[in-house]
Amino acid sequence: MDRQKKLLIFVGAWASALVLTWILYAKTVAPQEEKTTVVVVAARDMAAGTLLRAADLKTVKYPERTVPKTAVLESANAVSRVLLTPVNMNEPVLLSKLSTPTTVEGISSTIEPGYRAVSVQITDVSGVAGLIQPNSHVDVLFTRPGTMAEASASTILSDVKVLSTGRLLPAGQTPDPRTPRSPVVTLVVTPADAQKLELAKNQGKISLTLRNPLDHTPPSQTGPITTQVLDPDIDTRTAAARKARLGGRAALPDAKEWQALAAAKKEDEKKKEPEKPRAVVDVYRGDKHVQEIFK
Repeated sequence: MDRQKKLLIFVGAWASALVLTWILYAKTVAPQEEKTTVVVVAARDMAAGTLLRAADLKTVKYPERTVPKTAVLESANAVSRVLLTPVNMNEPVLLSKLSTPTTVEGISSTIEPGYRAVSVQITDVSGVAGLIQPNSHVDVLFTRPGTMAEASASTILSDVKVLSTGRLLPAGQTPDPRTPRSPVVTLVVTPADAQKLELAKNQGKISLTLRNPLDHTPPSQTGPITTQVLDPDIDTRTAAARKARLGGRAALPDAKEWQALAAAKKEDEKKKEPEKPRAVVDVYRGDKHVQEIFK
């Protein structure tokens, strides 16, 4: 019996020694597992001003104790935002290095190469009562002012993307709710269309028509529409009035006839001028009476 007790004590001592040895080894020699966190990093070297896409990012596991405070933990929080500073491959993407989508840097970087941004001033009527929002697609209408015979309207640009509406803010600045929203819409167009749009802005009135975002068909009517659609007899009456002004002629006169008509018009204006007042003075010389008229 004493021998069995001694054997049990000996086995227990060995077991305790093995357990203590394993614990000591695990704490001092064996590699310890650290808690990790998934962090979004750059998939390639990127310069400042790069608009981030999903393919530009990837996720890796970082030790929790080494993760920066402003590190992006989900790719969705970095996609469609712009880098404010360059980043290298496998470098963590930080929120402090990204612009927000509503700032000037974020908006301008979404312009595709080869295109330009042009702003158009609108009203509630010409801007579809505020329904136009960023990324909307619109047609641009140009209305030429004038008389009923001269006025016209035409679609000069079709299926144009809206870049932004209202006033843009610098990076880091928040909008002031007391500031009224500026009635301006910025469109993304080609350089040639930008010139056409600027010319139209200075020659007449610009209006926008809102399109379905899935509708990319060109307009069926591209030429100018005159007031004849409002009054079908306007051309007939205009031609008759022109013919009456030309003395019954069916065609416009040549240069000599224009000069003759202008001279005749001046003569008619002179005849219609009222006579200037005259002064009549009675002059008596003895028994003679004479009246002197002074103009």
